[in-house]
Amino acid sequence: MRVITLSGREASVVRAIGFAEPSLGSDIQDLTRMESEDVTDVLNSLIAAGFVESIPYADEITMDAVPVTQFELNPAYLHQLRNAIRLR
Repeated sequence: MRVITLSGREASVVRAIGFAEPSLGSDIQDLTRMESEDVTDVLNSLIAAGFVESIPYADEITMDAVPVTQFELNPAYLHQLRNAIRLR
């Protein structure tokens, strides 16, 4: 099992997505109070790492698609992500 460390922005986005149900990108943006470019960059890095999945599936999200796309945490990493949030 690998130890996950998250930056502050990554931790904010993971908290905004939540651990139960998928979240819309517009809701994530509102909860994090980050610029849309920053949210897009963080989401793309979390998707690339495999921690977050988009609905519908995409390897990379564009800034225009973020508000209407749903995001959820990868179930394979839920426990590690919870620990990473708790350690922050």
